[in-house]
Formats: sequence, structure tokens, C-alpha cells
Amino acid sequence: MLVNRRCLICVLTPIIGVTKIAGVPRIIMNESSNPQGKFVGVEVSAATLLAVCLDGGGNVVDSFKADRFNGRDPLDRIADFVEEAKVRFGDFSAVGIAVPGLINRETGNVAFSANIPEHSSLNISEAVRTATGLDVVVENDADAAAYGEYKLGAGRDSESLFYATIGRGVGGAFIFNGEVWHGASGYAGEFGYVAINSEGMRLEDVASSANIVRRTRNRFGRDGTSSLGTLPEEQIDISEILKAADDGDDFARLMLERTGMYVGTAIASVINLLNIEKIVVGGEITHPFVIDAIIGRAKEFSFARSFENTEIMQGELGENAAAIGAALIAYKN
Repeated sequence: MLVNRRCLICVLTPIIGVTKIAGVPRIIMNESSNPQGKFVGVEVSAATLLAVCLDGGGNVVDSFKADRFNGRDPLDRIADFVEEAKVRFGDFSAVGIAVPGLINRETGNVAFSANIPEHSSLNISEAVRTATGLDVVVENDADAAAYGEYKLGAGRDSESLFYATIGRGVGGAFIFNGEVWHGASGYAGEFGYVAINSEGMRLEDVASSANIVRRTRNRFGRDGTSSLGTLPEEQIDISEILKAADDGDDFARLMLERTGMYVGTAIASVINLLNIEKIVVGGEITHPFVIDAIIGRAKEFSFARSFENTEIMQGELGENAAAIGAALIAYKN
């Protein structure tokens, strides 16, 4: 597939300079904008908190995780975790926080969060800023991951990018002209709500990890050869399905391929409407069988000339993508 490419140097924001290490462009922060030379980001998920620290070259130099649940008020818990990051990473002046949910761009509140309902209507940025004295930017986790992949990952040489994340939920984000595109009211990229059949079934209804498990259990009795048959049905989870697929289980592979076909159907609509240059797929469910099926179905349902100029690929930043993107957004702002 042909892709128009542009040098990374041209898409970096004004506060970022460029140097070359071993022939590869790397980002560095100007001393005036980041005297500590650090980027720090935090991802809040349903079960854990993850912090990363990047050096001026965009390399992850340290990271750590902790349980989100410890009986504390959610705002206090996040603020305490950021304080832990200050102790672990040393001085830094700003932190980006990626959260699952819609962000009200006017108030900074979490407008809605399906995965962490208790965050709805909370102003995480104000609470953490008050508790820590840091500059704080809160961003949707898919938007943050998209920005991380755009700057330092699979999308770093693109002019336009769509990022899809498949895991506990299904989300999406757009990058245009070097910026996250939030839409008219800040809620663009709700990829999981895309209808994939005439009955209005949404992508998240079949492609999130819980729904992949549900579909697998529903078909479980039809395939007596699957290695998953050695497990009690209630013990079949997404990690067991992924492991079985890696071990050559045809039934597990079929379930992942069908997931990719659902996602590819929705991605074809993105290609047809926007003629997007690059599509990056991240999240927990990025097995090669899923990616291959996405590409195959997107090719089938896309306008051929648009598809030929779109590159679909797996993300490169793994579980750190959202935290890395949040760190970069914090210093950019």
C-alpha cells in the first residue's frame, strides 16, 4: 500500500526541538519549556494506575504500576499516586493524566465514564493540581494514546491518523495537522458506538474483551476440539483465548478473526469517509489474527483507491501508549 510520508521534523510542535541519535529523529524539550527534561504521564484504568517518565529523547526511562482500588476516595488516590511519581521520578512541573471517559473541554470534568462510573462529573485536573502543585492536563485515554503513537510510535511519520483501541472498551481518536481532533463539543472518536449491521448492533457490543468472551462462551459447545474445553466455562477469559490462539487453537483463532472482521467493517467507514493516511490499532486485543482480519475486511468494504493509500498497522507503544501521550500533551499545553 502506498503512503504519503512526511518527515517527523515537520510535524513536531513548536516547543519541541529535534536531534538525531543513530540516524533516527528523536524529540527533545527546550530547556525553557521543560527545565527538568522530563515528560511524565499517568494512565488511569479500571483496575490500575500506570506512570511513565520519558527523558528528553522520548525514551521511557522509568515506569511503575499500582492498584487503583485501595479504599480511598478516587481523587485522593490519583493525587497520592502522582505524589508517588514525584518521589520515584524526581522533580517535574507538569503531568498528563489519561482517563477512560468523555472530557468536558469547558470545565475539565469527566463528563461520562462507562468503565469507571464513579469518575463521572469529577474534576480530576483541579483535584490533582490542588494536591500536588503541578500543572495538570486530563485527556481521554484513546486521544492520549493516539497522540503518543503519532509522536513516538507507529504513526510518527503520518499527516493524518485514526487510532483504534480494542480492549475492555472500544475507542478511537483522530489526529489532523498534528493535533488531536476532539470534535465540536469534545466527544469525537467514539468508535465503539459505530453500528456494524442493519439492526444497529454497535462495534463495542461484539469487539470489547467482555463481549469476545461472551461470544466465545456462546459457541463453546459447538467445538469439541478446542483446548479451551479443558477449562470450566466460567474460567474462560480474554487472556485464555489469546493464549489458546497463540498455541494454535483453531476455535480461539476463529473468534479473534471474527472480532477483526467486525472492527475492519467499522474501519472501512473511516477510510471511505476521511481517506485517512494511517490507521493504528492498539489495546489489549491486538493479536496478529485480529490485525490481519481487520485489514482483510477493511479492504473488502473500502473504496479501493482510498484503501491503497491507507496503512493499517499495530501500535508500537503497547500498554504505555496512553501514559506516554498524556505526558507529551501536558508539556505541549
